[in-house]
Amino acid sequence: MSRRPELEERLGHRFTSAALLEQALTHRSAGPGDNERLEFLGDGVLGCAVAEELYARFPRLAEGRLTRIRARLVREESLAEVAQHLEVAKSLRVGAKHPITPSVLADAVEALFGAVFLDGGYDAARKAMLHTFGPMLADIDPSDAEKDAKTLLQELMHARGRKLPEYRVVAAHGAPHQRSFEVECALPELGLAAVGTGTSLQRAEQEAAKALLEKLPR
Repeated sequence: MSRRPELEERLGHRFTSAALLEQALTHRSAGPGDNERLEFLGDGVLGCAVAEELYARFPRLAEGRLTRIRARLVREESLAEVAQHLEVAKSLRVGAKHPITPSVLADAVEALFGAVFLDGGYDAARKAMLHTFGPMLADIDPSDAEKDAKTLLQELMHARGRKLPEYRVVAAHGAPHQRSFEVECALPELGLAAVGTGTSLQRAEQEAAKALLEKLPR
């Protein structure tokens, strides 16, 4: 099995078993030995590691707020962003005609954490989580843990019977480990749009949604 030292460095874990890393990076469309079981395991391991870190980092936050923050960190959108930082797409094995979607990338990230857990135990998985989720954890504002701007905007549009907002990346700047993003949030039905910037896609989308909320008629 081939090693992927650059991916291991970005992940923060060097595998003893190259076969586990290979399996984590094999989508079911590529044939036998796929990453679905590792994905199942990684989902639980990652959720636990994130929960432990949030519990320690925010000792005054109630269970409900901690749950919402954890959900944001481990949702598909955030995992796909982590996959982009890790450059998972460069190493992922998929079938010849199978697209590498955000869902595929998110599943691969979960599989990687499952593989790290089997290769080095929970401590290794937790260290890898801190290494890869560091910028997202640093961006958390505990005072804004009730509902984020994207959630508020989506719920508002749903309540008004309007189409949900659309997000698109306008630009990305900097090296992979020092990226900044510009994201547009648009409501074509209302002819409204706003741009947000941030050190992660998630942060830029939140800023764009916040800016658009300010433009909405009351």
